[in-house]
Amino acid sequence: MAGYENSTLLVTGASGHLGRKVVANLLARGATRIIAVTRNPDKLSDLAAKGVDVRAGDFDDPASLDKAFKGAERVLLISTDTVGIPGGRKAQHIRAIDAAERAGANYIAYTSLTSPYPSTDPAAAVPDDHFWTEARLAAGSTDWSSLRNNIYTEGLLQGVGAALSSGKLFHAQGEAGRAYVAHDDAAAAAAGALLTAEGKRIYDVGGPHAITQPEVAAILSRLSGKAIEAVSLSGADLSQGLASAGVPAGFAAVLAQFDVDTAQGYHGIVTDAVEVLTGNKPKSVEEILTANKAKLVG
Repeated sequence: MAGYENSTLLVTGASGHLGRKVVANLLARGATRIIAVTRNPDKLSDLAAKGVDVRAGDFDDPASLDKAFKGAERVLLISTDTVGIPGGRKAQHIRAIDAAERAGANYIAYTSLTSPYPSTDPAAAVPDDHFWTEARLAAGSTDWSSLRNNIYTEGLLQGVGAALSSGKLFHAQGEAGRAYVAHDDAAAAAAGALLTAEGKRIYDVGGPHAITQPEVAAILSRLSGKAIEAVSLSGADLSQGLASAGVPAGFAAVLAQFDVDTAQGYHGIVTDAVEVLTGNKPKSVEEILTANKAKLVG
């Protein structure tokens, strides 16, 4: 792999959680020309003070993207959070790819999802968005990398409260495992792709192994000191249970679909992508949960 530390590197969504970490990684790894694109430049004044070229850009405003992408050679397109509007997310992504090509960029990295697929089911809108964004990349004029990020490990911390309270970790993943990826590892891999990747290829960005929900429950039990049992449900029952617990029905269906896809093996892919792109081995679920033990005990 070549080194592109002195190329003009552009990161979209730079004021978001992942985008900020990517820019920090680029700076730490010696990148000299970084463009950080955001709808809210004021949020990145700290990066501007470090020499980052902060620019305003809105995925719903192509003219703003043309200004923001000017001069960019290598682009990281971080997928947007516009999930609730049918077709809105992939339309935003395609506008950004169009703008990158108009700007003369020669490489685009895109943060996708493990095993994307086309679907008309609203519950599968996320894999559908990623599938069609990847299709647009493949049909384009630039080199590209699809960074197929698995489900973030830190997401377990968001839903662990109910499991700690009830002693039951409800899921619809069957006996299949999921190669959760730590958020920091995904950000470092994205920075690595901007700095080193070439050609046209897919990277499955995940953790060191595919872990099952009974294994997750065992780790939570050990760290919290409370007995937690993994309880397998159907996708429909999980969706209904999440909705009954107060999760908006549409989002509950999306979350349940992730589990159904996991049960089919879609999220169990284990590769060396993180190590290839970062030089470091990916962190395990146990490492991340152990680092957050205080939250579990609390």
